[in-house]
Amino acid sequence: MSYVKIWIHCVWCVKDRAYYIPHSFHPELLKHFRANTEDKNINLDFINVHENHVHALINMGKQQNISTIMQYMKGESSFWINSLKIFPYHFAWQDDYYAVSIGQSQVERIRKYIQNQDTHHQRITLDDEIKLLEEKYGFEKLKD
Repeated sequence: MSYVKIWIHCVWCVKDRAYYIPHSFHPELLKHFRANTEDKNINLDFINVHENHVHALINMGKQQNISTIMQYMKGESSFWINSLKIFPYHFAWQDDYYAVSIGQSQVERIRKYIQNQDTHHQRITLDDEIKLLEEKYGFEKLKD
């Protein structure tokens, strides 16, 4: 038997960050993310939606990869959102996403960070947050 604990903090944005996910829709979207990941055997530890982006903490299984997980979460959810016909536009996520591994000792801090996105974004814009993430983790554009 293998014992694996791979924590991944993921962030992805609405396409072009040009429109927002209404706050009233957040609970339904979060419920859908949880149900979909459970169906796909993705261990979604914590997730939160902000106006135009999502943060998720995932405990990745030993036979999973981040590309497939993101495809399941982003692709399926945009298809579902569009099937509801609640927005006057075609909803889509950006192709890009951010994913970084974290250690077990960081899990609780990342959960709190994800939980407090509304407060966090009163102090910092999404664009500034992304710049900080890119600098902090040395993100480079990778080809899928």
